Amino acid sequence: MKNSMGVASGMGPDISVPPHSVLQKQVLIKVTCFSVCLLLGRLLVTNLRIIWHSLALPRVNLSIGYNCILNITTRTANSKLRGQTEALYILTKCNSTRFEFIFTNLVPGSPRLFTSVIAVHRAYETSKMYRDFKLRSALIQNKQLRLLPQEHVYDKINGVWNLSSDQGNLGTFFITNVRIVWHANMNDSFNVSIPYLQIRSIKIRDSKFGLALVIESSQQSGGYVLGFKIDPVEKLQESVKEINSLHKVYSASPIFGVDYEMEEKPQPLEALTVEQVQDDVEIDSDDHTDAFVAYFADGNKQQDREPVFSEELGLAIEKLKDGFTLQGLWEVMS
Repeated sequence: MKNSMGVASGMGPDISVPPHSVLQKQVLIKVTCFSVCLLLGRLLVTNLRIIWHSLALPRVNLSIGYNCILNITTRTANSKLRGQTEALYILTKCNSTRFEFIFTNLVPGSPRLFTSVIAVHRAYETSKMYRDFKLRSALIQNKQLRLLPQEHVYDKINGVWNLSSDQGNLGTFFITNVRIVWHANMNDSFNVSIPYLQIRSIKIRDSKFGLALVIESSQQSGGYVLGFKIDPVEKLQESVKEINSLHKVYSASPIFGVDYEMEEKPQPLEALTVEQVQDDVEIDSDDHTDAFVAYFADGNKQQDREPVFSEELGLAIEKLKDGFTLQGLWEVMS
């Protein structure tokens, strides 16, 4: 499925992925999008493919293997639902036929969503050494195998003959948890890398050089048949047994090399909201303070109020402000 495309196959609302297909979680799950077929749906991104399905009709869906993608980019598009918005354009090729798909994100607050999709695809493109049959690549440095992340060497065999020519070429054989590598001792650039993913069969066959390890690659990788002469025969049998065992382990849990770390998802507003704490404060509603403050604030008045006779004091005083009494003012002063 990773190298192919599928349309309108049976797919339920809760899509399950096989053990070797890792769903990239966080913001990429349950993304509501707008596809080229003008249907509202959900976009899911795994380490091998992009999946879209209609929310109303899950059987209407699309699966795009990364190996089918020719170009993936973001542009500004006009959506009937959102107007001008960012869209993801995916140009693909399957069986000599080209297809273009357009997805528009309808979830607010996800401006980097499509750039994350592009980053996962880039991680797939830059990790082909895990999955592709390679000839004459930069595999060796200082006579040592350049290991891939998560790769471990289980055996290194010197004096292994590559039987691709009439005379054979003497070299070194590496057995890892991801692939089999051989390189010529006289020329490091004359080499071959055979991932377990591309191995069709591993056998011991008779040749004009005697018993040899014969590895047949998949048709997708070219259908190569490679022969290696390992001496003595006991070591040959031991190596074949080890390769078959590692191949079986790899088939049960493949390492595709597509590693992508999602950015930390921002916390929801509810998690960031702090409940307001009520201070334990008693408010003094005494009118005395209010009277004092009112007269204190009146200290910058431009002119005195007119004098009036106070029967309580028996003399003339400045007219009090409305709402105040002599008794209240005396209580403030005392």
